[in-house]
Amino acid sequence: MPDLAPYAARLERSRGRQRPEPPPNGRSEYQRDRDRIIHSTAFRRLEYKTQVFVNHEGDLFRTRLTHSLEVAQIGRSVARSMLLDEDLTEAIALAHDLGHTPFGHTGQDALNACMKPFGGFEHNLQSLRVVDVLEQRYGAFDGLNLTFETREGILKHCSVKTARSLGAVGQRFIRKRRPSLEAQIANLADEIAYNNHDVDDGLRSGLLALDQLSQVRIFARHMGAALKAFPHLTGRRLVHETVRRMIDTLVTDLIRQSTRNIHTHKPKTIEDVREAPPLVGFSEQIRGEQQELKQFLRANLYQHFRVARMSAKARRIVNDLFHTFLADPHLLPPEFQVRAAQDRPRAIADYIAGMTDRYAILEHRRLFAIEES
Repeated sequence: MPDLAPYAARLERSRGRQRPEPPPNGRSEYQRDRDRIIHSTAFRRLEYKTQVFVNHEGDLFRTRLTHSLEVAQIGRSVARSMLLDEDLTEAIALAHDLGHTPFGHTGQDALNACMKPFGGFEHNLQSLRVVDVLEQRYGAFDGLNLTFETREGILKHCSVKTARSLGAVGQRFIRKRRPSLEAQIANLADEIAYNNHDVDDGLRSGLLALDQLSQVRIFARHMGAALKAFPHLTGRRLVHETVRRMIDTLVTDLIRQSTRNIHTHKPKTIEDVREAPPLVGFSEQIRGEQQELKQFLRANLYQHFRVARMSAKARRIVNDLFHTFLADPHLLPPEFQVRAAQDRPRAIADYIAGMTDRYAILEHRRLFAIEES
């Protein structure tokens, strides 16, 4: 493996773990972080958490788990090309959605509305809470005791008020500084992954059509290139060929523009990166095309009446569960009853956020259906 750039998140300069541990054998500290994330309960639950389509709507749609794997793959490729730490980038990418609710962003919005009088709910903060507190796997500590750099990358955004309660990992929001380049890459890899696989899933579901997407510049250009190379291509193969070309263009542009930004600002250490403006980003043209695609997906997929119907059900499920448990915490499982004695709303939010789509549906049925389940 080539030497890392001097401004990478180099292990010898790591700010370490909250609780000191003996060094790992045969792997780096960031590899240990990745392994702990992969073996966590929260990571396994992502298999049955919504990306756009609820899990039972089809076997081939993306879930939070497959999305996280795609983010990690893209992130590693970019980090490797830019001589940054791939393992740290991968760990951040795999952990970034650990705190996500069932039913995707609809579930998050519903839980945030329920929690508004009690401090609110945000899945990004919940992901940090999962790795710092909620995972119960080790005898010596709660959480996964990840390195500062992985935890910093998981926390993509945060209010100054909340940051003050988070210790060292919240300081950059107070001081208006940036995270590592590895964290910045994971953030943009997330955007590349969800925009492109939402196109793919939207077409697979029949909620989007090729004629509609042909009006979107970045899709039209790459579908044209695919048809020029393979004039008789149709159906799923044409979609795959188009989407893979889009991803390649976005990744290539991200590497080139980010490299230009680094050359302009000339960071020599990770501290220089923290003081600089964001250095990982797209060119102006690609950023504009990405924004156009996002707007198209919002109008034609995320707000489609079939998605809206499922979203309405999801909001009702989350709202019913929250307020039922708030009124009677004895309905919670025993471990959450213990936590509820200290902070009932937050314990309920932890319980609901940890649910998979199908578990939330089943729990709602258990509480509200008259017949036996």
